[in-house]
This record gives sequence, structure tokens and C-alpha cells, in this order.
Amino acid sequence: MMEELLELLSELKPEIDFKTEKSLIDDGLLESFDVITLIAEMEDRFEIEVPAEEIIPENFNTAEGIWMLLERIRREG
Repeated sequence: MMEELLELLSELKPEIDFKTEKSLIDDGLLESFDVITLIAEMEDRFEIEVPAEEIIPENFNTAEGIWMLLERIRREG
């Protein structure tokens, strides 16, 4: 499923190397609209619901952070 997440991220922003980038939010590579779009795509593709309180920069700064968020939501759901 991590590969599916990386594919989704690459579709959103093909110019970013999500495997190595560690400051997606901090460096402005992902802006608020990108995060909202990403959340909508993740909810559709992975059949989850991202709670509003989880929409914080720490969860979206790296692909790994996004993956950990997905896993946490799936475990708790």
C-alpha cells in the first residue's frame, strides 16, 4: 500500500521526489490546497476518513508521515 500512496503523491505533484523529501509542508512544496486534494484522494482510494484534528503539518511533511497517518487511521477505524 505504500507504493500506492507514493503513486498517488506523484500524480498530485510529479515534480517532487516523495521518497527523499523531508519537508513537504515546511518548504512549501505542498500547500493547503494540495493537502486538501490529497486527503480527498486518500479517503476515496483507501476508504478511510481523515479526522480534522489529524490535519496538521507533522502528518504531511513526509511520505512516511502520511503513511503512518494512514496506518493509524486504519488501525483505529
